[in-house]
Amino acid sequence: SLTQSRHSRHLECCAAALARFSRGDSGDSGDVAVAAEQLRVARRELGRITGHVGAEDVLDIIFRDFCVGK
Repeated sequence: SLTQSRHSRHLECCAAALARFSRGDSGDSGDVAVAAEQLRVARRELGRITGHVGAEDVLDIIFRDFCVGK
């Protein structure tokens, strides 16, 4: 059982991304890039539960919180 609602929310997002991947919800004729994006989303959501921080997460924080490029 998951004790934190945050974990439940991330797990639900992960499961939804995996469901979209397995259904082939790519909008067109099975675009591999869209399928790969669904797997990336699922991995990111699991990483948020386990505490894994990737380069993308760091860049997101930098560009969101700091004034880069002004």
